Amino acid sequence: MNNSRLHLFQGYGIELEYMIVHKDSLAIKPVTDELFKKISGKYTSEIERGKVSWCNELVLHVVELKSTRPEKGLVELADQFSKDIRSINKELASFDARLLPTAAHPLMDPDRDTFLWPHDNNEIYETYNRIFNCRGHGWSNLQSTHLNLPFYDDEEFARLHAAIRIILPLLPAIGASSPVLSGRNTGFLDKRLDYYQKNQRIIPSLTGKVIPERAFSKRQYHKMIYDRIIHDITPHDPNNILQPVWLNSRGAIARFDRGSIEIRILDIQECPRADMAIVALIIGVLKVLVDEKLVSFHDQQAWEVDPLHQIFQKTIKDAEHALIDNLDYMAMFGVGAHAPLKAVEVWRHLLNLVSKYYPEEIKPWLPQINTILEHGTLASRIVRTLGGIYTPENITMVYRELADCLMYNEMFGLCMEERS
Repeated sequence: MNNSRLHLFQGYGIELEYMIVHKDSLAIKPVTDELFKKISGKYTSEIERGKVSWCNELVLHVVELKSTRPEKGLVELADQFSKDIRSINKELASFDARLLPTAAHPLMDPDRDTFLWPHDNNEIYETYNRIFNCRGHGWSNLQSTHLNLPFYDDEEFARLHAAIRIILPLLPAIGASSPVLSGRNTGFLDKRLDYYQKNQRIIPSLTGKVIPERAFSKRQYHKMIYDRIIHDITPHDPNNILQPVWLNSRGAIARFDRGSIEIRILDIQECPRADMAIVALIIGVLKVLVDEKLVSFHDQQAWEVDPLHQIFQKTIKDAEHALIDNLDYMAMFGVGAHAPLKAVEVWRHLLNLVSKYYPEEIKPWLPQINTILEHGTLASRIVRTLGGIYTPENITMVYRELADCLMYNEMFGLCMEERS
């Protein structure tokens, strides 16, 4: 995110990752390099197309769309993402392929279907593969939405990092989209994040407990996180190919070189309209926290990793159905609960807060947010639509509909109704 040192909430970097699959069978199609060569005339890992750029990272069946520069207008950016998705699908037609949304392919066999990017940066990817074995659901079968938020200096970093740490445990409760892997119900509505928190356990300091440590300055962050990563990776990477900023896999990553914090634990949704609605709501909640509308900056800083991590474990499994029983946590948002509440109720309260303080910013996204709060996360809607039938044929039929939702920028469960 090249933001020329923007201040808080002056612009946002958004990244959306999608799988390339066969247009009918939805089998993995590792053709990103050939797609980019068809368009640009050479093998390249990035193609800039104005407001949105197309990129590839690690594996050959993923395309990442990202805002070329930080953007403030989320509505316009969502529209541009949708246009670029249609353009990519048009180009993919010659490969008998299309883009598929959601955070995990439901039928992919990582051992069979994983092909690493063989061109520029391949030395980095090969090093990752040697250390971690990237043939696994937690590496080659996960697609996410990344939100980059700017900060100008240490003071702004501290306020933003404190607020982000607070909200991270709730994100799976609104964004989960990965309930099915290897053709079965995993028992997790956000199985991608279950893999995410475990796939680098050979070096625990890289991911920590996903919720970042209580670091509120550049010096503290380097001492508590980056210095530990450098120490722990050195025996595995004697040639210093992997940089600590790449290796840091917490749910939110401080990029002091760019002046931004990147939130990485959002499962990607069925269409840009849904992704950007969730992003807009998260930004609104972070503004409420940063502006100290409900709780002081000092009280936000005081939260330790463990209680936040405990809430996170519940939401990655049960998403919106997770019972939040930490009454102090809910009280911080002004939820005067005397008993556990489902996470969806906490999100309803947060939406009301954002609607109160920033009504014009959240207004364009209310239809999508209300769909999620009333009908469930995308993961829940997928499970409900599958109806307990986990045959390859039924799974493929449901995920074809999801691919259609992506193509037409429509919410799953409503897209067929809207087009009929």
